[in-house]
Amino acid sequence: MSEQVARMIRVDHAGEYGAVRIYAGQRAVLGRGPKAALLQHMQEQEEQHLAAFSDVMVERRVRPTALLPLWHLAGFALGAATAALGERAAMACTVAVEEAIDAHYAGQEAELASAGDDEEALSALIAKARAEELEHRDIGLANEAERAPAYRLLSALIKGGCRVAIALSERI
Repeated sequence: MSEQVARMIRVDHAGEYGAVRIYAGQRAVLGRGPKAALLQHMQEQEEQHLAAFSDVMVERRVRPTALLPLWHLAGFALGAATAALGERAAMACTVAVEEAIDAHYAGQEAELASAGDDEEALSALIAKARAEELEHRDIGLANEAERAPAYRLLSALIKGGCRVAIALSERI
């Protein structure tokens, strides 16, 4: 296994961990409201992604990022803060995160395609997770994410934060 593949596994695990924490934060604030079932559904899918990437980490002996404690707090805080701004802001957070992750996973899929059959299982896992992340984005858009206060600014800040988290988690 190449160092690049190990980095992919590490960062994908960290990203799914952060996503679970974002939904935990959103559910802490909005968990009894009209979006509760949607948030629970998305969190459950993220938990499945996290479990799958955790299994791959163990199988391939890839160490997790040392930043998991930071992502534990930051993910929950991001979820709770956007939910505190309202349902639309929580959905805007979902859209921004999922768009950033879609681009990230698309890049990984392209890179793994050049690896051939050696990484077919990892590529399939990434493709499945990516499809469900796009489903989450679509849920956010259908639930008026773009009508959140300062949507463009909020989206840009969250996407920028995601890119930083990705770069750090690959290496640390």
